[in-house]
Amino acid sequence: MNPQQTYLNGKSVFIVSSLVIAVTIITVYLTGVNYNRSLTSNLYLSLSIIGFTLFVFMTFGLYKGLGLKDDFPKYKEFESGALLGNASPSSETPSIDIADGIGGIITSILLWIGMTIAIILLSVLLEVIFWFSLFILLTMLYWVFFRALKFVFSKSIITKGDIGISLIYAITFTSLYLGWLFVLVYLKEIFS
Repeated sequence: MNPQQTYLNGKSVFIVSSLVIAVTIITVYLTGVNYNRSLTSNLYLSLSIIGFTLFVFMTFGLYKGLGLKDDFPKYKEFESGALLGNASPSSETPSIDIADGIGGIITSILLWIGMTIAIILLSVLLEVIFWFSLFILLTMLYWVFFRALKFVFSKSIITKGDIGISLIYAITFTSLYLGWLFVLVYLKEIFS
């Protein structure tokens, strides 16, 4: 009789990974203040810490036979034009001629109040767009991260209980997931 596979929640793994990245950033910053390391050195250190943590996590998960449960919320019901509708900006701006005298002053004050309200509303709209974009970016990162780890842990059926194969798979996937970042930092150092 085979024991049932243990599953981790995708949200939990993403939250823990975000915390690891935050702790890495803080650690690199706090240790870099005293040593005045270059940006490239800090990037190498950060990637090394994240790579080591990812390697240990994948090795442990593969050895124990862990899997990932897809508890990612479904956003397929979202319609693409629902937020702003069919609003499209006009290419023509109106021309306003203001008369001289008291009528011109009152019109100028009313236009000033109207433009102030319009600027406030546009600021609120831009803030909503910013937070919505940030939400979409985090959702995409979560999905990519989840899919990558789900692919790694799909091999846990083969590697369960075998530390050698678990180490080989973990080092391979860690190299693939972080190796291109090391190459980018190296190329940046060469061409700078």
